[in-house]
Amino acid sequence: MQDYEKMGIFYLGKTYDMKEKKLLEDLTLIKSKDLTTHAAIIGMTGSGKTGLGVALMEEAAMDKIPVIAIDPKGDLSNLALTFPDLSKEDFMPWVSPSEAANKGMDPEAYAKAQADLWRKGLADWGQDPQRIQQMRNNIDIRVYTPGSSAGIGVQAVRSFEPPLNGPDNDPDGYREQLQTTVTGVLTLVGMESDPLTGKEHILLASIMDHYWRQGRGLTMEELIGAVQNPPLEKVGVLDMESFYPSKERFELAMKINNLLASPGFQAWMEGDPLSIPDFLHNEEGKPRISVFSIAHLSDRERMFFVTMLLNELVGWMRTQSGTGSLRAILYMDELFGYLPPTANPPSKTPLLTLLKQARAFGLGLILSTQNPVDLDYKALSNIGTWFIGRLQTERDKDRVLAGLEGAASGGVFNKQETEQLLAGLGQRTFYLHSVHENEPEIFQTRWVMSYLAGPMTPDQIRNLPLDQSPKVIGVTSDKEDNMAQKGKRLESSQEAPVLDPTIPQFFQYTALDPDSFVYEPVLVGIGQASYNSTKYKVAEAKEILCVTPIKEGPVPVDWNDAYGLEEPVRLEALEDRGMEGASFDRLNPLAANPKNLDKWKKLFVTHVRTNMGLKLWYDPQLKMVSRPEEEQRDFLARLQHAAHEERDLKVEALRQKYESKFNTLQDRQRRALQAVEKSAAQSKQKKMDAVVSAGSALLGALFGKKKLTATSVSKIGTAMKSTGRAFQSGDSIEQAQENLAAVEQQIQELEARLQKEVDNLMEQYEAAGENLEQVDIRATGTNITVHQVGILWMPVETV
Repeated sequence: MQDYEKMGIFYLGKTYDMKEKKLLEDLTLIKSKDLTTHAAIIGMTGSGKTGLGVALMEEAAMDKIPVIAIDPKGDLSNLALTFPDLSKEDFMPWVSPSEAANKGMDPEAYAKAQADLWRKGLADWGQDPQRIQQMRNNIDIRVYTPGSSAGIGVQAVRSFEPPLNGPDNDPDGYREQLQTTVTGVLTLVGMESDPLTGKEHILLASIMDHYWRQGRGLTMEELIGAVQNPPLEKVGVLDMESFYPSKERFELAMKINNLLASPGFQAWMEGDPLSIPDFLHNEEGKPRISVFSIAHLSDRERMFFVTMLLNELVGWMRTQSGTGSLRAILYMDELFGYLPPTANPPSKTPLLTLLKQARAFGLGLILSTQNPVDLDYKALSNIGTWFIGRLQTERDKDRVLAGLEGAASGGVFNKQETEQLLAGLGQRTFYLHSVHENEPEIFQTRWVMSYLAGPMTPDQIRNLPLDQSPKVIGVTSDKEDNMAQKGKRLESSQEAPVLDPTIPQFFQYTALDPDSFVYEPVLVGIGQASYNSTKYKVAEAKEILCVTPIKEGPVPVDWNDAYGLEEPVRLEALEDRGMEGASFDRLNPLAANPKNLDKWKKLFVTHVRTNMGLKLWYDPQLKMVSRPEEEQRDFLARLQHAAHEERDLKVEALRQKYESKFNTLQDRQRRALQAVEKSAAQSKQKKMDAVVSAGSALLGALFGKKKLTATSVSKIGTAMKSTGRAFQSGDSIEQAQENLAAVEQQIQELEARLQKEVDNLMEQYEAAGENLEQVDIRATGTNITVHQVGILWMPVETV
């Protein structure tokens, strides 16, 4: 890997000289953390904006930064076409037979030509097959196709879950997600309803709000039932029948039901759950690029899915800690219609929220569009990095200039000069303006590692060389299967058994019809355990809810048989009475004896102390410990980001440490030129160029182009020799040459010291998360409090 890759620097291309119309050797590098202030890629069709977007995501992969990419055209699935061997066999399935025919070649010959083209293109831009392999090693790529089985499906409408932060913790975020979720559902149904005045919107929002405040989500079936029989008696001050008569509610329910019953709708309920952590990292904690290909969807379906995904992303963002480093990227291609300047589609609110707030949480947005008039003017002021390619109309150019002028925030901005530069941009050439740099830059994008085969068809997505198996969910344990079978075998009664009033009874909530399930008795223990460890700096109190079967026979309860549930029982989901008309399984008479419950209560404490320790992951390098209930994947993701944060801080410290020293050496070089300039003023430009070109990619990455030009490390000696030749062309400059030679030596020595420090620094963070230890912190008996031990009646679906 190059040094800049280890330091969170993205390699995008090389500087392009607009006057000379030639490519220079200076690398175009940006810091990954600069993307937390978001970026926009603007350019007409053929400008090369898709290639630039792919390059940005490839660089994110090199830095192990996860990406969620929304792909309305189907181009971004090309990120899966990375071939370290660069063989014709790799390219063969993906070349276009029609393009081959147009060039007078058979597909096999054309595949070889494309493989050779990619090998040469990569080499011309300083990349080799090893870099492709490194990218593949760093990242897991998945292609999702919501509403289709071509790629991995997404369960976008299986249920509408409440936000992670409830109405008390984040009231504004709660209201925002409620509003956009309902708007998204109505959009999918094909209805427009104003959130403030539309009674369809108000009814659905009131229903969702009712269940969400209880910590419950709703399936589509439950939503339809709730529309027909709302759980609310009033909306505002009006009774339900006056606000929305039952006949009209039935019509609304029918519209939603027709959508649910349509042949293609089942695909929206299959695949991976709509889970941002799953989209960002795989089960082993490896970062992911998750591409959501939505080219096959209708406009209504696209809007619905994008809105639901953005809502989930906003909810996830608000659970993250603040950071100044880049944690993840949302890349959105072809933004047209999702963030318009005047209209208010459901996607607009979450997008504006992300643009305004995501920076603080390390989430960077990269938005790509053909026309800047597609973007809301409020959004433009939140974008810190602009990549401007060739534009189509004068109107587009005027909007871009206005946006750049606003982004300059009072800084120096030459509108006339910028307008001339934009007018001369060619293919793959971009104007880069960043609030993090003192001046703009014109650059040409590098050759991408991914094979750009064009928009992919569903059949091509099916054949991608990826593990496209969906995440397995809803699998019950053997114990749960046994319990379910037991519930089907036992005789049931319509009456609940009469128990001693001192025995606590609870009922788990269900939306099933009472004729389709039976209540099965299990023993539940509810309590709290405190876990403390000075070594690992842990002081946690954990709520315990443990379920164990009540068996037939003389020993009906053994806490060692306690098991977890497919959907863990939550305290708020326990009710004090069962559903009317439901049946009950037989209860072992021993469980109806209060004395036995006292004995089982003591055994419950023993079980918690010996078998329910707080199992955590510990990283000895960063000295970080996982949180209770934090999955290993999520902890590894947090470790990786913590390593990035520390790396960014250390790199900044290195920059500050060495910057003044390199500045001093540059000043000495310039002073050495003064003697030459006095005697050979006519060669001034030649000599100045020679000195400025002395530098390395490492120096450029640290100090930026305003300090030292970022050429390759191998160029530094050549640049110095060129400087020496320039001096020799002057009169009586022997002393200046000696001074220059001394400065050259000092620069090389200083850079060697810097290189050593960078190598040592990177070694510290490359192995983050590779040597995890699992620790088991146990609660003492005095730190265990039992709230209840009683009978829990669980609904078990019957055949």
